[in-house]
Amino acid sequence: MAAFVAHPAVVFMVLLVLFMGAVAFGAYALRRVAVLPEDDREDFNIVRTATLTLLALLIGFCLSMAVGRYDQRKNLEEGEANAIGTEYARADLADALVGAKIKAGLIRYTELRLAGFRTRDRQELERIRRDTAALQSELWRLATQVAQEKPTPIGALVVAGMNDVLNSQDYSEAARINHIPPGAWFLMILIALFGCVLQGYCTRGELRRGLLIAVLPVTVALSLALIADIDSPRAGIIRVQPQDLTRLLQSLTK
Repeated sequence: MAAFVAHPAVVFMVLLVLFMGAVAFGAYALRRVAVLPEDDREDFNIVRTATLTLLALLIGFCLSMAVGRYDQRKNLEEGEANAIGTEYARADLADALVGAKIKAGLIRYTELRLAGFRTRDRQELERIRRDTAALQSELWRLATQVAQEKPTPIGALVVAGMNDVLNSQDYSEAARINHIPPGAWFLMILIALFGCVLQGYCTRGELRRGLLIAVLPVTVALSLALIADIDSPRAGIIRVQPQDLTRLLQSLTK
């Protein structure tokens, strides 16, 4: 499910076909098997309305979850840039040689984090992760060296700042892999299929007269594709732009 949802365009096309098929099944097959008496039409409309209302609530709930995760990723990107900038300033508290190495390492680290936000290539992402992990080890070694040479509150500031830099990266990556649970997707798609079947079943001549019957499948497929897009930080169109990291790198390289 995660691999499927990671491609919003595919999600839209597949779901649109499924939902249109469900409408056609309800309109052509189900109506012939189980004829709806006129006396039961009012009760049927209540069931259909309740099903579509539940579907709307689920879509709204999952959209809220996706937007919340998007905002979280955006806030963590800002926090990561702030942590790097703070540690870059604290590098002046160390000896000139070590401080220069820390600053150069932080500039390179910012470049890697920017590349990690922008790339969609898996091989490139793996390379960036390996380089980032190696650079994190080197930066931590330099920070602990400052603490050993200066076992004072000054050295503690440098170490604490570097710890914030490393932690902020972990928080940011954890937010990237935090998606809407697969169970929620299955439930939404299942109820949407039921709703489309009921919508097709209750039609009379609308299916032949125009495109009115396609409104529900298209609308639901678009809504779920939008949720999938927001919930896919690497594959979707709507992605967090690393504006704070970009601005930080520009200020550090001036």
